[in-house]
Amino acid sequence: MLANYHTHTKRCHHALGEDREYVEAAIEAGLEILGFSDHCPWVYPDGFVSGIRMTPAETEGYFNSLEQLKREYSNDIRILIGFEAEYTPELMEEQDALFDSYPLDYLILGQHFLGTDDYCYVGRPTDREDILSQYVDSVIEGMQSGRYLYLAHPDLIYFTGDKEIYDKYMHRLCRELKELDMPLELNVLGLADHRHYPAERFLKIAAETGNPFILGIDAHTPEQLRNRQAVGRAEELCGKHGIRLMDDRILL
Repeated sequence: MLANYHTHTKRCHHALGEDREYVEAAIEAGLEILGFSDHCPWVYPDGFVSGIRMTPAETEGYFNSLEQLKREYSNDIRILIGFEAEYTPELMEEQDALFDSYPLDYLILGQHFLGTDDYCYVGRPTDREDILSQYVDSVIEGMQSGRYLYLAHPDLIYFTGDKEIYDKYMHRLCRELKELDMPLELNVLGLADHRHYPAERFLKIAAETGNPFILGIDAHTPEQLRNRQAVGRAEELCGKHGIRLMDDRILL
């Protein structure tokens, strides 16, 4: 693993550490590319304030800080500036207007919610087929839009219902993204924290379909970038299931 595109900052209110500490940790870990992708700011029409993402007012400070670090560490590591974002069509116009004046390198799709943040978090256990269906539809539509570099934690959806229903929808997701040649992420943080993802049942489906993967550390502390043991476990998991890891340095 020589590139990580999934790195948060303290602006999302659930990550720790200074921007510089993430850069120095990435250099110590031997990374050639560090992409910051904090939870994107949304401009909510009703004034809603999310507790799990940066605000629009913090956007300028985010870019100013990372642009400075990009220049300062240019001989040591390549720094990219992006966001992890949901695909929420009704909020896209305002989001695009917000980003228009900033040097944005990329977006990754992390579909945590269906609708806005206060509606439906897909990481909660559910046996409802309609939620699974909406998740897959949203992800496919988002990736078809061409806005995103790859799909973060595709197995975040925590479906506890019938196996055949799960397999049907996730086979569809994998087939559609394989057709688009869009990478999927094996989420290192989820593995290190013993979360319900990466889900081996999903990895089996993706391996059968032949989807390309990259590793994403999903760093919420600088120390997580130094955790090469967790990265090694993720690589072993890919090997166990015959997952193809692509060259993570060529995405951008």
